[in-house]
This record gives sequence, structure tokens and C-alpha cells, in this order.
Amino acid sequence: MLNIIFRRASALTLALLAPIPALATPVLLKPAAVFDGVDAAPHPGWQVVTDGTRIVAVGPALPVPAGAMVIDLPGATLMPGLIEGHGHLFLHPYDETPWDDQVLHEALALRTARAVAQARATLLAGFTTERDLGTEGAGYADVGLRDAIAQGIVPGPRLLAATRAIVARGAYGPKGFEPGVAVPLGAEEVSGVDEIVRATRNQIAAGADLIKLYADYHYQRGEPSRPTLSVAEMSAAVATAHDAGRTVAVHAVTAEGMRRAIAAGVDTIEHGDEGTPDLFRAMHDRNIAYCATLAAGDAIARYRGWDGQGTAPAMVAESRSAFRLAIAAGTPLCMGGDVGVYAHGSNAREMELMAAAGLPLPQVLIAATSGNAKAFHLADRLGAVRVGLLADLVAVAGDPTRDISAVRHVVLVMKDGVVVSPR
Repeated sequence: MLNIIFRRASALTLALLAPIPALATPVLLKPAAVFDGVDAAPHPGWQVVTDGTRIVAVGPALPVPAGAMVIDLPGATLMPGLIEGHGHLFLHPYDETPWDDQVLHEALALRTARAVAQARATLLAGFTTERDLGTEGAGYADVGLRDAIAQGIVPGPRLLAATRAIVARGAYGPKGFEPGVAVPLGAEEVSGVDEIVRATRNQIAAGADLIKLYADYHYQRGEPSRPTLSVAEMSAAVATAHDAGRTVAVHAVTAEGMRRAIAAGVDTIEHGDEGTPDLFRAMHDRNIAYCATLAAGDAIARYRGWDGQGTAPAMVAESRSAFRLAIAAGTPLCMGGDVGVYAHGSNAREMELMAAAGLPLPQVLIAATSGNAKAFHLADRLGAVRVGLLADLVAVAGDPTRDISAVRHVVLVMKDGVVVSPR
């Protein structure tokens, strides 16, 4: 681990071993290089000054502001705070507890307490923002967690909360119970245009920052995914959400589900395993971002016994193939792994798999920073090391444009101008 040195102007002090509070004075960060989230190449010798919650200067050999705290980061690359594009803080790895049991048997208080711990792990991993795409049966608890983080009650990334998510009636789980017995479900069911508009408005009224739809799913265990929501239903939800200034993310595995989502004018498509060249070109033409969630399939395959070597299981091979088609089509790429299927805090797993599937390392980093910021309508605040943006920054040991595993070696995290590590 790098020896991070904090000093006030020219007075050298010991490296801090605990988080430091919000600083009323400017901070000068002096890494080996800055990756600004926009340019493919890092900028050696660049430095960054923050003041309060904002970045106020970026460039080489910056003067030390009067009374500034100077943080030396030798050998480190300073980047924008990373953005997790597809997470579920109210889930934990399926090899610990199956999804059905989490939804049916874990108390809401337990799930919330675990989500608090998982939010902290996410932040310390360098992810200062997360798009949380559904509580999977935990109702609107993500809104409360989002607000607790924003108020400084608990540490975590700033959250974009999708709340309950919306599915076609009969098409979601848990399944396998007496049909006459009502059981808790992982999302809100709808049928028809009126119901989906009502659910969209209700979720926004309850605090949703965005709307999550399921364009397809399997009606019964063992069945393949099939289209569920119609184009008319999704179009009505999209229009309602956009009227309210919210984006729409859509789970779509099948080609037909993707086609309907594209026709409905959604903002991002998640998974897209059966995507075709034509569908990815259509996404490019309509500026719909693609979140491949490679890490979710990889994790599930490993839970089922795959060791990561040799011939990949069909689900892994299919998602890799779709991702490569999206790269070839120039589709806007979101970095999001469906974290919650695997451990929070290991969010970098998706970045490593994107690189392994053929995306150049700088483009992986751009997807996780300015790419996600643009897709989520946050580019005026986040995603780049640029004067005027929020001071969300992460320093990692080494150069992640040459070795993507460097993103796992976090040596400093700053969120809103507050140093929340080293750890």
C-alpha cells in the first residue's frame, strides 16, 4: 500500500490512519498522474485542488493555496469517483443465501442493516455513486438509505434509487407456492397501461430517482425468459417518468424484449444477452446505454461449479458475445455488474471482465466515470476531474490504464470534498 502523506502547506505530518472530517480549507492532491475520466491517456504530473465540495483547479505544478492541506500520493493515479451502474444494496451474494430466501425470509430490518454495511464497503472500494436498481422486495428502503447517506448519518455512495421496480403481473418471483396464497414479491406487478402509469407515478411520489422495468422474464421456474411488458405499457411508463425528470432502466435479456424497450425510448438496457448487431446499432442510434452485467453471469456460473477455466458456460459465453457486439456497434456502454449477486465492495469485478472481453482499459475507466455520468444525466456534477464538478475522487496504486486490477488497490477516497479513507 502506498504511503499517503498529509501535510498542511509545507509542514510534514504523519500519514493518517483514520478518516478525516470535512475540511474547511482547500486540499491539494499530488498524485503521480491524473486520469480525468474523459481523455484516454492519464496526465502525468497533474494535480488537483478542491475547496469545499468542488474541484477548483486541475493541472500541472499547481500553486499551493494558502493554508491548504497537501496530500501526497506517490505512485498513484487520481481519478473521478467511480460510478456503479447496476447494483442491489439490499441483496447479498447468492452463494450465501438464495434470492428467494432473501426476499421471503429475511426481515426488512436485517436487510437494511446489511445494506448499510454494504454501502460503506462500496464507498471504500472507490465507488462514490451507485445506481441501485431495485430493492427486490424491500419496498422503499433504498430511499431511506439514500437519505441517510446524504444526511451524513451513515457512509456510502450517493444513491440513485429505483425503489420497487415494475414487472408484468405473474412474471416475477418468488414462485412455486399454492396459487391462492399471496407471497411477497421482488417487484411491483402491473397489467395494462393504466396500472403501469399509476405504479410509475406512485414510485416517483415515494422517492424514486429513476424507474426500473422488466421487459421480459420467465413466468415459471425452468422456463426461458419471454417478453412480458408490451411496447404500449413501456412507452407509457417512459413518458410518465420522463415527464417527471426521471430516466428509465430496463431489464431485457431477450431480443424481443430489447426491441420493445428500444421502441419505447428507454434510457438504458440491462443484460441484453440475446442482443443482435441490429439491436445494438439501434441503441447506438437512439443513444441508449448498455449495461452488460458480465459479472452477474460469471458469479452465478461459479456458484454452480465453474472454475473460470476452459469452456465457459452458455450464460457466460452469451453475455460476452453480446458485449462484443455492443462494442462493435459503438453502443454507449454503462459499467454495472449487478453487484449484490456477488459481494458489494468487489464492484471492480465488472471492470475486469469488461477488459477481459476486449474493451480497451481506458474505455473501461471512461464507462465507469464520465460514461455512466452521461447515461444517468449526472455529467453536470460527476464523472470527470474538471473544475466546477463535485470533488468525488479516488486514488489507486499504479496505472489502471495499463493494469485494470489497479482499481482494486484504492489508497484514497474523497466524496463531496471529504476524505473518507485511507483504509
